[in-house]
Amino acid sequence: MAGQLDKVQQGFADADLIEARMDGQTVYFGSFFRIEKDQVRLPDGASAFREFMRHPGAAAVIPLFEDGTVLLERQFRYPMNRIFIELPAGKIDRGEHSLETARRELEEETGYVADEWYFVTTIHNAIGYSDEHIDLYLAKGLRKGTAHLDAEEFIQSFRMPASELVDGVRQGRITDVKTVVGVFWLEKIITGQWNAEKMA
Repeated sequence: MAGQLDKVQQGFADADLIEARMDGQTVYFGSFFRIEKDQVRLPDGASAFREFMRHPGAAAVIPLFEDGTVLLERQFRYPMNRIFIELPAGKIDRGEHSLETARRELEEETGYVADEWYFVTTIHNAIGYSDEHIDLYLAKGLRKGTAHLDAEEFIQSFRMPASELVDGVRQGRITDVKTVVGVFWLEKIITGQWNAEKMA
């Protein structure tokens, strides 16, 4: 598949698509992201404005137990005004490697630590309006400890058989994008179709 994609890419000229920044400004500077408004030159020479979010990135964890269950979270998300089922995740702090973020967030949010870590993939979850990326990890050899939630964080953790997660996605009960991607990757990993890279 990768070979076919490479052939397709070679048939096009990048210059026909790339936009060049001409000018811009930060219109909002928040505690961990900012909003930019840039003027860009389009491939045909015309100009346009692009408004987008600069985000430090995040890490998400697929915590897989030996019995085939996965540790998930229930969390209220204010912009959507509803509770979502999600994988443990959190933003990358300045100077932090995403694996450190994954380890920290798993323990802080659920109390679990893991003996084995595997890099799964990187996803770009909002390419139309943000530069955010999420590094996805698989965690195995899980051991229970004590959660350390932030003062403004309220999370309920639970375990669910991996075999039922795809049904949760299909039925629309799991819609969070990082979790949907994680579920599909986990299905491929469990069946031996895809591999994850073991971390030192």
